[in-house]
Amino acid sequence: MLCELVSLCDNGPFGLVQIWLAVTSSAFITIMLSSGIVFYWLYWLSNVTYEKWIYKSNPNFPSVEKVRDEIVTMIKGLCCSAMLPSVSIHLMGTPYSQGFCGWGGYSVSYHVFSIIAVWVFSDFYEFMYHRLGHISFPFWKHHKHHHVFFNPSPFAVIADEWIDQFMRSLPVLALPLMMPVNLDALFITYTICFYLFGVYLHSGYEVEFLSAHNKYINTSFQHYCHHAKSLMNKPYHCGFFVKLWDNMFDCVYPEDKCFCAECSRKKGERTRELYEKVYVPDYSLLFDSRVWFGKSI
Repeated sequence: MLCELVSLCDNGPFGLVQIWLAVTSSAFITIMLSSGIVFYWLYWLSNVTYEKWIYKSNPNFPSVEKVRDEIVTMIKGLCCSAMLPSVSIHLMGTPYSQGFCGWGGYSVSYHVFSIIAVWVFSDFYEFMYHRLGHISFPFWKHHKHHHVFFNPSPFAVIADEWIDQFMRSLPVLALPLMMPVNLDALFITYTICFYLFGVYLHSGYEVEFLSAHNKYINTSFQHYCHHAKSLMNKPYHCGFFVKLWDNMFDCVYPEDKCFCAECSRKKGERTRELYEKVYVPDYSLLFDSRVWFGKSI
């Protein structure tokens, strides 16, 4: 797929711009579809139910304006995060990159190994960079803007400042410079493991089959807790996929203070009477142009 994209683009700097436009456009469609579908299913007024709400980490819903800001910030983050992947594609087939399409003369076992290596390295890199944003003030100055979305929706996955998205996309460029890797597999891995899973982490809803108290996998509660409780010098739950890194670096929110939906239900905080008092905004207003131009409705 990526080889075909490169073949359609010019050589030289303008070809890089063409690739960036193609990557940005395809990523925008993927993001809006995946985040939009989950948002519609979980947040749209007609789809919100008590049966779903009892699994919501934060019992309240973000305002229309806050979701609008998530989408605007997401689009800005996308334009930046597409830069380094575009460079990675542009360098394919040159002496600078070991990225390739197809089998590349490598065995199935090597392809499996390379994707596992990509996943493990990227998950650890994401944790370390994320943690840095909470223990170093120069990095916190940029990362704190992501935390204005303290009650995130599925549109908040890459609602970061440009430097954060630039740094988070760095492995997509760096890995093919260090090792042979199929770029199609690399991009698919990032799409599935680091965006689609990110949609779940930012969904605001927990799932019945994966308890927040499981030992291995971060759930949407851990990431909601990160948004709601992490500050400068308080790097709670900076991990993305596995809990291993948070446990190793002592970035776990105190268990006895847990406020996940599961614990809230046990405390009797998710009754139908409380649900009936919850205000669910009319998110169809996002289709009203006045919302986007800051005018009153």
